[in-house]
Amino acid sequence: MRILKQFGQLVVVAAVAAAGGQAITAVQGNAVLTLVVGAATVLLSLLAYAGMVRLTERRPVTEVARSGAPGAVGRGVLIGLAWCGLVIGTIAFLGHYRVDGVGSASGLVLQFGFMAAAAVTEEVMYRGVLLRVVEERLGSWIALALTSLVFGLSHLLNPNATLWGAFAIAVEAGGTLGAAYLATRKLWLPIGLHFGWNFALAGIFGAVVSGNGESQGLLNGVLSGPTLLSGGGFGPEASGFTVAGGVVVTIVFLWLAHRRGNLVAPRRRRRAAETTQAATLSR
Repeated sequence: MRILKQFGQLVVVAAVAAAGGQAITAVQGNAVLTLVVGAATVLLSLLAYAGMVRLTERRPVTEVARSGAPGAVGRGVLIGLAWCGLVIGTIAFLGHYRVDGVGSASGLVLQFGFMAAAAVTEEVMYRGVLLRVVEERLGSWIALALTSLVFGLSHLLNPNATLWGAFAIAVEAGGTLGAAYLATRKLWLPIGLHFGWNFALAGIFGAVVSGNGESQGLLNGVLSGPTLLSGGGFGPEASGFTVAGGVVVTIVFLWLAHRRGNLVAPRRRRRAAETTQAATLSR
């Protein structure tokens, strides 16, 4: 029964995300309306998640508690911006990224609204529901591996998708964002990181995001060269530099999670440990 209730959480949030996506598509090209619809999607997704968790699990929804949220989101955004800047800078230094003119402020606003909605809905679904639910049964390590794989495979549905691109997303995004959640036990840091990366990539550098074609951003960016360096048609997320950076950031977050005692063993092992402890105390 509990697993069905938790599945209901995913269905409701996915429905909000789908509705938001359709609305954004309907106002495509209108920067102001995209920003408004994106903000509404963010708010409704968070409210739907919090409401479903309270309804089905009867507990405070600490993972989206307002306390400390602005600071955590801000730190995540800064990490995402810096990471993306380093990757693009490296690709440019090697001669595989150039700026071919300036875009527009409206493109920047449009990407802000779209990427905010994408970051929140995906983090709520993949880290807020899937990772947390799987972790409860199978432990942190298996949950991180499985949800990262699912997150990567979901990107095979994108235009210009490749197996290498899906693998790269699984490692650098699924691993990093999942580890950020485990380190903090809140969704704010992964939301900020997810948004910061996507917004920098599309909104600032005008690069392809996850194979979704050219982006309208502040700059008109042009990528060239081998896929392993530039990411090819999938965009810089398929670059080896992004994958390497993701591995480093994931390790740092997992170290923090371990240090803070946030990693959870599989439920069977937890029950065995509790049984052993109870037997020891009864002696």
